[in-house]
Amino acid sequence: MEILQVSWDASPEIFSLGNLSIRWYGLFWALSFYLGYEIIARIFSKEGLPQKHADSILIYMFVGSIVGARLGHCFFYDFAYYSQNLIEVLYIWQGGLASHGGAIGILIALYLYQKRVSTKSFTWLLDRLVIPVSLAAFFIRMGNLMNSEIYGVETSLPWGFIFETRGETLPKHPTQIYEGLAYLILFLTLGWFWVKKRTRLPEGFSTGFFALFMFTARFLVEFIKEPQSPFEEEMLLNMGQILSIPAIAAGIGFMIYAFKKKAQHTPS
Repeated sequence: MEILQVSWDASPEIFSLGNLSIRWYGLFWALSFYLGYEIIARIFSKEGLPQKHADSILIYMFVGSIVGARLGHCFFYDFAYYSQNLIEVLYIWQGGLASHGGAIGILIALYLYQKRVSTKSFTWLLDRLVIPVSLAAFFIRMGNLMNSEIYGVETSLPWGFIFETRGETLPKHPTQIYEGLAYLILFLTLGWFWVKKRTRLPEGFSTGFFALFMFTARFLVEFIKEPQSPFEEEMLLNMGQILSIPAIAAGIGFMIYAFKKKAQHTPS
């Protein structure tokens, strides 16, 4: 088989003006929030919720995801360093965001939003929020690709990427693309659930499906990723996989609970 080696030397910067630089990663973050807002606003409008609810949830999700993702990176992946340099936890411009921490931050933010603003249940909100979150996860992985980070181990497969900006000379698995495509498929599936099945699927099912699909994909792809932190090198399962296990279990639990609750309310 002829090996197609993709020489990847993309710059993480789109352009710079003096000390100000616009980076692909930041653009993808912004795009994920913009499109996420548009999706949630249309969903809420279709289901009779006021515009101000969509405006409020955007603020909650923005703060929750950024704070959660930053703290997740600092404490899950590099606690030894940040515990001795606490002020640098605030240096978000230096990079370092963890999706598991972002997920926890979003859950906390959504809980606060549901208590203070929303008239809908927590699971009702989750079932709809997971749609734009899946799309955001796709964009974040594309940002990782433009940063030439979080890639895989060496491969002889025909689509291996040589990440030249990281000094690599051998083709590696483009795990950012693997995960990104999985999340894009998840987004399309959840969107189809809402458009075609929302009146028939039990409340909480989409949330469970989201967690099961997303974190199973993450768990499997981690087997071919290079370690993100030195302490992971001697671990049987890396930190990403360890953190994915409870999310997968929660996804299964949500789906079982959803169907049991539906069965209890279905006339015999």
